[in-house]
Amino acid sequence: MIDFSEKNITEAVIERFRNTPDPRLKTIVNSLVRHMHAFVRDTELTFDEWRFAVDFLTRTGHMCDGNRQEFILLSDTLGISMLVDAINHRLPAGATETTVLGPFYVENPPEFPLGFDVSRGLKGEKTFVQGTVSSAGGGPLGGAPLSGAVIDIWQSDSDGFYDVQRTDLAEPTLRGRFRADAEGRFHFWSILPQPYPIPHDGPVGQLLEATKRHPWRPAHLHFMISAPGHEMLITHIFVQNDPYLESDAVFGVKKSLIGNYTSEPPGVAPDGTKVDIPWRKLDHPFRLKPVAG
Repeated sequence: MIDFSEKNITEAVIERFRNTPDPRLKTIVNSLVRHMHAFVRDTELTFDEWRFAVDFLTRTGHMCDGNRQEFILLSDTLGISMLVDAINHRLPAGATETTVLGPFYVENPPEFPLGFDVSRGLKGEKTFVQGTVSSAGGGPLGGAPLSGAVIDIWQSDSDGFYDVQRTDLAEPTLRGRFRADAEGRFHFWSILPQPYPIPHDGPVGQLLEATKRHPWRPAHLHFMISAPGHEMLITHIFVQNDPYLESDAVFGVKKSLIGNYTSEPPGVAPDGTKVDIPWRKLDHPFRLKPVAG
């Protein structure tokens, strides 16, 4: 075929990919062609709009480096990251829901004993976090505590920054790794996380501005929890009543992930620590999906 038109070019392009040896790649490429061609037809894209789109993607690529991934940011703000997460985490009843990893996780964070204060003295509202890790679903492991589960946590400071965004911190702060005890329990001290804007000084920020969207994420505490025989859990626990819960820039909020960070008077905390000022407490259970087989 050489006489291409808007009516036949889609099938012609798909025909060119007919010899793709990998069946999964062939499925993806064919679907991509069909959906992109349908988008162009549906919007009747102009040459100027097409050139602007190419320039937008080029500028998005130029913003990417070892510390920033603008394409992931674009995926996040379009809801694609959360859609991929949802498709790949179809969970049994009772399992803790997942959400996006985010850009600020650091591999192999320092491991601390239960009860450690990850804030390392940073200003903020003193917060005690405790929880349990157990197996979700039916079967012999259903509801069983997961002894020794590995719990990675990380969060923003009182100004909405992560430690990797600051140059004045000598060691990892507001992040760490803990191991659950024999009953699947864990606890540590921190400060109350705060809302923060995603990076919006690039093409993604320009898209948000042009569409009258804000770049803010509601306050949350990140968890990555793993245990043998179970699917790794990546999730957040959001702070209740945060003003951005209903409009999270990356669509990461789920009702089950809104935690109850209670306000506590001066006194003795559950771990025996004497607290002379008002403080917050979060008590949250986590249930991991068993891996089949």
